[in-house]
Amino acid sequence: MTFESLVHSEKFVSELLTKTIGQLGLDRPKAIRRVDCRGGVTNTAKALAAAHLKANFASEATMLIALGVPYLRLEGESVTAVLPDFAIVAPRLDGSRTVGSWLIMGDAKDYERIRSRIDDNRMLKGFLQVALGAESASSWSQLPKGMVVHRCGALAVPRNAFLQPEAVVEELDDHRAEVRGRALERLDEKKKFGDDHPTEDELAGYVAHLVATFNPASCASCNLFSYCRDELRASTTPTDLLIEVGIAPSLRPLLAGIVDGTGVVGQAPAAVVHQVTATLEGQPVRLARKRADPCGLPGAIIVVIAKSDSAALGIHGIAVRLGDGPWERRIFLEPQAPTARRGAMALIGKAIATARDAKALPIHLLAPDGATADVLVSAADSVAGVELSRMRWQRDLDMGREALTFDGTPATLADPLTEHERLAVAFLLEEDRSRALATRTPIVELRKVLASHLVPGGPTIDAFRLDYLVHWASAIEPLAHRQVSDEIAELPHTPGARLSNAESDAIHTAHRSRGDDPAHYRALVEAALAYKIETAERALAVLEGLPVSVLRDIYELIEWQSQEVWWRRVSLQALDLVRFGRTTVFWRNVQVDLMDKDQACALQLAYLADYSYASDRALDAGVAELSLATVVALDPPRLEVASRRFGDGTKAVALHLNAEPLVERPTTTVKIQAGSFKFGQFSAGPLTKDDDPGLVWSPTVPLNLAVGDELVLANVEWFGGLQRTGHEFTVVRPPVDELSAPKASCAPTSYIAEPDKHRWCCRPHSAAEAETADYLAGQRAAGKMNPEAWPPLVDEERFDVGGDAPPEFADTAPFDHLTPDDLGD
Repeated sequence: MTFESLVHSEKFVSELLTKTIGQLGLDRPKAIRRVDCRGGVTNTAKALAAAHLKANFASEATMLIALGVPYLRLEGESVTAVLPDFAIVAPRLDGSRTVGSWLIMGDAKDYERIRSRIDDNRMLKGFLQVALGAESASSWSQLPKGMVVHRCGALAVPRNAFLQPEAVVEELDDHRAEVRGRALERLDEKKKFGDDHPTEDELAGYVAHLVATFNPASCASCNLFSYCRDELRASTTPTDLLIEVGIAPSLRPLLAGIVDGTGVVGQAPAAVVHQVTATLEGQPVRLARKRADPCGLPGAIIVVIAKSDSAALGIHGIAVRLGDGPWERRIFLEPQAPTARRGAMALIGKAIATARDAKALPIHLLAPDGATADVLVSAADSVAGVELSRMRWQRDLDMGREALTFDGTPATLADPLTEHERLAVAFLLEEDRSRALATRTPIVELRKVLASHLVPGGPTIDAFRLDYLVHWASAIEPLAHRQVSDEIAELPHTPGARLSNAESDAIHTAHRSRGDDPAHYRALVEAALAYKIETAERALAVLEGLPVSVLRDIYELIEWQSQEVWWRRVSLQALDLVRFGRTTVFWRNVQVDLMDKDQACALQLAYLADYSYASDRALDAGVAELSLATVVALDPPRLEVASRRFGDGTKAVALHLNAEPLVERPTTTVKIQAGSFKFGQFSAGPLTKDDDPGLVWSPTVPLNLAVGDELVLANVEWFGGLQRTGHEFTVVRPPVDELSAPKASCAPTSYIAEPDKHRWCCRPHSAAEAETADYLAGQRAAGKMNPEAWPPLVDEERFDVGGDAPPEFADTAPFDHLTPDDLGD
């Protein structure tokens, strides 16, 4: 509601209107107007007629807010109207002559920007809503003659964490075809159904042909969720358990034998089989994979936060612990203020500096869940944006110019970042740039780590809570999965960044009523942090009891190589604050090749370490490099190989024997080389076809086998081939991203001495932003910057530059025409 009020506010009408029509290539209007239709169809028709006249005869553009448009092909019927948040009417020209007006439909969505961007699927949903408004308006009989619905639409979304709206413009052709098809389907059903609703007796027959679907993940927001779940829980049909816990419909026939007692199981993914088994037995299925995570290492920093629901980057409190040291906590009385974000950065930066001084490297941040990582990285992105803007504005002041924002308003300079603040921001931005690389682990999610070692029972969605996993991992006696799910769901606290509804409401109320005594607010935030800390410690205790993989040193080496480059950025203050949104196209193109090599290395290491993953991949018909095999004879070893790709002459290496990763055996050797990792003492050799069934396998290193043993085989050529020894192969190390980073030979004086030579490696941010400030000042002096330029330039920085402020909450009540569906959106 706050964001919608901002979109409707006069403060943003000019910006939204002009930037929308500017991006569409339309002429600059002579004036702009704002009209509130208050959700009424009659009001909207009158406002459109007036705006059409203003566009034709005065070349004015009008923003209409809170429109009401009859639903597509249901004009005149008693149905809920389509309620677009806004629309723009602008002059439509033929050369220099005005021939009518454009109607540009829009909608407002208060999507959170995470790591500088909004998820594509959310944007798609928003534009489908815009398209429904456009499609309905185009078929409305009261659309003024000469007014044409534009093929493009505008979606107002927050450009930063403070909800200031910006207009994103996109063509609606495909979206309109989609909503038109969906609408016509419903209209056809309505026509078949008739105008009269069925009686209670008729209703059962009408819906008898429909098959109800239940998914514990997607149905949770439905009013009938509890009813449907209770129906499944009370069902006496054994296979209904598969629906209850969220097994995909395509997999249910394969797993029916587990729940109905027949024991017949098809080729279903191992994780799904384990989930059903754990549900029935009440004990988690513990996987054979050993630990390769950095949890418990000296450079591991545990971070938990309590996120405020009133802002994308609001933080109530944070707690940080380095290694086995004490927890440091900080409560923020103003969770939305920049001081909260900078305070969180300072605490994390202090821990990073301590780890660096103790040479506890590489450094990892351990977060309970992905939301914690997203909030921290987004906060770092925000702080970095403010700092870079401050550098530019400081240059303006040093040169005697007025410090102005991109849009020409006076800028407010923030204080420079402290050493610890900048250190944390740089580390989190490094994670943001490296998150597409599978072998990089600057931030580690505890939930993912724990889930890679055990599979709990119950609904799949519940396993996305760390405390749910910990509860199953700590079980001594068999658990009732329904009881555990209900108990976890009813807890007042959560293990991750986002708070429960009840806890969030209580903290929000205490924050607004704290006055001069914030003790109650502090106590609630302390309690929230205490539960998150307890859950994280319990998760780490579970992990400490698990054996460590020989591959952990390999992953640590890969991370340390990349962090060496990052340390050079930090020490020279060069390219350490580059936000992912500001990376160059050239850098991103180079990343494609680096990502390919990184993914290949990560995949090969995963095959070696994780039996469940390797066996599932071996069952995939699209995977050519792996296959399952069964031992059918011993002297010589004869295998029945599942894949036809493993034929006569294929050199195969055994990766797993009866779910045991062979890389973890004491006899296996692992050698770290300059450009690869060499693995030795593996059983590898050619497969040979003879007159008997199966394939004869002749490994150089014998493997103790028995008839009926299961092997996971890999084609050695996929690893690059066997070494001369006949038992060794290599995994190529992923290259380090050294592009746009200081070289090992760069020194603090390198750029000063040779600026042209070191422009793209170690130029300090202060020098780069000074050049940007001078360029923008020249553009502004030439009238090529907002608000003089037409079409208005779009600020690519967008996400939290200095001078932004939190929105003021509207005191007025919501419009009386809003329905529960509108509030649900």
